[in-house]
Amino acid sequence: MRVNIKELIGETNVYDKKQALEERRPKSWCKSVSAFANGNGNKLIFGVADDDTITGLGDVRHDSEVISEQIKSRIDPIPKFDLVIQTVDNKEIIILEISRGLETPYYYVSEGTRTAYQRVGNESIPVDARGLKELILRGIDSTYDSSISRYEFENYSFTKLKAAYKQRTGENFDEDDFISFGIVSEDGKLTNAGALLADESPIRHSRLFCTRWNGVDKAAGTMDALDDKEFTGSLVVLLENGLDFVRTNSKVKWKKTGEERIELPDYPRRSVLEGLVNALIHRQYLDLGSEVHIDIFDDRLEIYSPGGMCDGSFIQERDINKIPSKRRNPVIADIFNRLKYMERRGSGFKKIQSVYQSQYLYTDRLSPQFYSDKENFILTLKNLNYEGAEKGAKKGAEKGAEKMKIQKMEERKEKILSLIKANPSITQGEIMEKLNLSRKQVQSLMKLLNNQGQIRRIGSNRNGYWEVS
Repeated sequence: MRVNIKELIGETNVYDKKQALEERRPKSWCKSVSAFANGNGNKLIFGVADDDTITGLGDVRHDSEVISEQIKSRIDPIPKFDLVIQTVDNKEIIILEISRGLETPYYYVSEGTRTAYQRVGNESIPVDARGLKELILRGIDSTYDSSISRYEFENYSFTKLKAAYKQRTGENFDEDDFISFGIVSEDGKLTNAGALLADESPIRHSRLFCTRWNGVDKAAGTMDALDDKEFTGSLVVLLENGLDFVRTNSKVKWKKTGEERIELPDYPRRSVLEGLVNALIHRQYLDLGSEVHIDIFDDRLEIYSPGGMCDGSFIQERDINKIPSKRRNPVIADIFNRLKYMERRGSGFKKIQSVYQSQYLYTDRLSPQFYSDKENFILTLKNLNYEGAEKGAKKGAEKGAEKMKIQKMEERKEKILSLIKANPSITQGEIMEKLNLSRKQVQSLMKLLNNQGQIRRIGSNRNGYWEVS
């Protein structure tokens, strides 16, 4: 019998399932326990196959005891969890519910090693160094933007923030607001939020790169950029300069209908504002080697920010209208809300979409696109006035596919060269097995390497070996 998972465990976007409890391989499921505790919690089901067929467990009482003991001995600290035994179609299964942890990071411990896991899409993978820092901050009930920096408040000015506050709220920004807004600590140190909002922000990786490209894709030469700017300073300045760059490098057309004149912008200003605010507020500031980008092409505008979704999910797999508000940098988000750059919490994605849908030239193919993975978030806004949108998109997709094909081939060639260097007598069959490739693929790649002079065969096919040039 196949089961509807959502009917079984309720509405959820993140869960895992195991056909059986692997007592000798606890890591196979304990890593999901670590990932759920480090994330927003969720459920692990034992006794359900990958295709949702109910297989049941032979001894649920024994399995429940093993699960409980393994969590207590292998997950540190021990997360809050509940075990529920259910009977479905006369077969017994176990539902293990892991709560969102308050003492992150939660490690899987085995043979002297400690590994924290996180959920990315439908996988539980080890947390990298940057992610570990974020979990440690969460474990002490802190965030990057609320953490105290080494910068003294008295050495920095906030004229841009004060001016924007006066202009947008009609009120003065008082000295007491620096502390109450979370910009300055009681002992006169800037928080990281304060450092990001200072006129001359000392956080060097808080930058905005803006480029207007000539065409529908990026090209190698700088001559293919029609306009190129780099902005630094307060987040308020980055936002204003980014909006100005888009306004300068896009057009607004008009259409008369009777007595009315309808505005036809390339990109609705409100959608651009929401997208850029989201990028600046929710970006991963622990990523020291990246910055926010605005790339404008003939047919679209892309806003890139470092860091994926806070909960590790992929936005392209979610319903935009049902994504709850989760703030990576709550202090900055609160200040931008006070500045009235944001509407109510959690409405940004929906606002971007609804504004587009209200435009005169809107069709479904011009809908905004949202993409995220573990490291990146990209918002793509289509140019509502681009006549060759479909043709350009098709051409861009073809170029992208060809580029990926070439990149994949080069990666496989490098792997083959590494295998040959490690074992000059390696056979094609062994290469097939190690790289999970077909014989035809291996033969084609080795022939290419041979023709390019990167490898050559010494001796016979049976008793010879490969030499890397």
